[in-house]
Amino acid sequence: MEKKRLSKALAAAGLASRRACEEVIFAGRVQVNGVTIKLPQHHVDWDTDRIVVDGNNIKAEQKKKYYILNKPAGFICTNSRPGKQKIVLDLFPNTERLFTVGRLDKDTQGLLLVTNDGHFANKVIHPSSNVIKEYIVKTEQEITPLHLETLSQGARVDAKWIRPVSVFKVRKGTFKICVKEGKKHEVRIMSERAGLKIVDLTRVRIGSLVLGTLPLGEFRPLTEKEKQLLFNSEPNNSTTDDTE
Repeated sequence: MEKKRLSKALAAAGLASRRACEEVIFAGRVQVNGVTIKLPQHHVDWDTDRIVVDGNNIKAEQKKKYYILNKPAGFICTNSRPGKQKIVLDLFPNTERLFTVGRLDKDTQGLLLVTNDGHFANKVIHPSSNVIKEYIVKTEQEITPLHLETLSQGARVDAKWIRPVSVFKVRKGTFKICVKEGKKHEVRIMSERAGLKIVDLTRVRIGSLVLGTLPLGEFRPLTEKEKQLLFNSEPNNSTTDDTE
C-alpha cells in the first residue's frame, strides 16, 4: 500500500478531520510502531506500520459514512467526553467511529454533519470552500431596523472583524443570518453586539443542504446528491422531499 502522511492516514481512517488529526499528533497522542510521532508529515504504510492513538489501535481506511443530524440543545460536539456531559455521538450507535464536521455549541441546535471521512470534513470546513451556513435566531426583543443594521456590520471574533453574508427579519422576534467564516460563537457574538438576547439558535442550512423536517435528535444518511449540495451557495428547492 502506498505510504501516506500520518495526518492524512488518520483522517482517512475516520479518526477526525485532517486539521483535528494534526492537533492529536502535535499533542503526542499518536504512536507508530511504539514510537510517539509529533510530525503530521511522517509517512506511514498501513501494511507494515502499527498506529495507535490514545492506546487504541487504528485500523486502515474504513467504509465512509455520512450523516445529517438535527442536533438537540444540550449536546457537545466532541469525541472526548468532559465529565458526565452529553456528547453528539451519544445519539449514534457506539459501534461506529464517527466525528462531527465542525461544531455547534452546546446550546445551539439544528443541522450538523457527522462522518468518518476526514477528507470530506476538511473540505466542508476549510475557508477556501466558502460554504455558507444559515441560522434562524429567536430573540427576546422585537427586531428593529437598527438591530438589523448593527448585525449587518458584524463583530470582532477571535481578533478578526467578521461580517455576515446576509441578515433579514423573519417575524417580530426572529431573524435569519448567513455566515461563512465558521468562527466559534460568531452568531451569538454578533447578536450580543446588536443588544439582542437569544432565546433559540438553530442552524437550518449548510451550502444548499437544508435541514428540512428531520425530527430533533434524529439522523439519517446523506445521499450523494446532498453531499454535492453542500458546496453550492443557495438552497435548492428541488431537493428530495425528506430534506425539504
